[in-house]
Amino acid sequence: MADTADQDIVPSARALLKERDYLAFWCSRWAGSFAAQIESVAMGWQMYSLARQTRSVEESAFLVGMIGLAAFAPVFLLTLIAGEAADRYDRKKVLLLCFAGEMASAATLAVASWRGFASVPLLLVVAVLFGAARAFFAPSNTALGPMLVPRRLLPRAIAWNSLAWQTAAIAGPAAGGLLVALSPTHAYVTTFVLYLAASGAVATIRKPSKPETQPGSRWALMKEGLHYVWRNRIVFGAISLDLFAVLLGGATALLPVFARDVLHVGATGFGLLRSGPAMGATVVGLWLAAHPIRHKAGVFMFAGVAVFGLATCVFALSKSVALSVAALAVLGGADMLSVYVRQTLVQLVTPDPMRGRVAAVSSVFVGASNELGEFESGVVARFLGPIGAALFGGVGAVVVTGVWARLFPALRKADRLE
Repeated sequence: MADTADQDIVPSARALLKERDYLAFWCSRWAGSFAAQIESVAMGWQMYSLARQTRSVEESAFLVGMIGLAAFAPVFLLTLIAGEAADRYDRKKVLLLCFAGEMASAATLAVASWRGFASVPLLLVVAVLFGAARAFFAPSNTALGPMLVPRRLLPRAIAWNSLAWQTAAIAGPAAGGLLVALSPTHAYVTTFVLYLAASGAVATIRKPSKPETQPGSRWALMKEGLHYVWRNRIVFGAISLDLFAVLLGGATALLPVFARDVLHVGATGFGLLRSGPAMGATVVGLWLAAHPIRHKAGVFMFAGVAVFGLATCVFALSKSVALSVAALAVLGGADMLSVYVRQTLVQLVTPDPMRGRVAAVSSVFVGASNELGEFESGVVARFLGPIGAALFGGVGAVVVTGVWARLFPALRKADRLE
């Protein structure tokens, strides 16, 4: 049996590479993720630099966290509308409109930085614009991918989708650190070009990308999506675990603070630290793409979240750049494992006509864990300092793992990703 399973890996990978539209989708996902990473690095660094001109370390860290809150607010407010739109309209066209909004945000910041009128309020306003575009992007992007591959290739495609994001997340922060060392303008112009390339790749997709029209009013469809997520214990348990674990363990939001005032490594070192999680995630992603999890998927997911929390604690207490990068790499690899299992489980059990709405709800949970996690880290850092905030988050993630393992036994016992 083991030999047969191993032999299935090669033809499955080759079959995925033969899907032309999926390859275009993958390239778009990579370029868009690369752009988002650079823009995130540039905005965080620029916000902290502007704030430190007149504010303390703690106050400046709080403002860095405010970028996350500003980006999450439109995601929270628009999520039900965005999910319904992904299940009603052509998903490819929705993505193109989202890329247009992201290009507008990058262009605004590029001009503001070039002309010298970038400010804390402007960065927060642009973060809101960016968040609005991402609110519609996430459900349509998540729901479009499964339309482009046969169902038997979906678990492998999900692994490669995650790998696209993670490899971009390695190059993105490092490139962002180098670019902001030159000037934020260089970073934002590069971001604009990458968004343009991503939209061009999406435009080449030829397969039908409009979902089957669902009967009922928009409000009825929104309620149906919420009801499905609430009633399905595997779906609800998986996405809520991600919400609370990463919400507490969002140490990456404090990396500008650690780079400048804890480890004293500057903009270049900041890019290296930002690349740490993605380096670990890419190693794990490559392994999962070639060796998909076949048994005890739930156990692997919970183990990933627990290791994520422990690695966050090590990073918080580290005084060495090498140890900090290593801890971030372990953190990223563990997160990749848990995200892979979660995304595969959710997409496999969700019917295609409902994928947009379920993805929208999931994006709120993920957005809350990332953007609100940044805000939470900034608030806690205001009172405990950056080291205390990161340590608090790591311990919290470990505690959440144990609580969720008891609350959702069906998720813990999930076995095969089929």
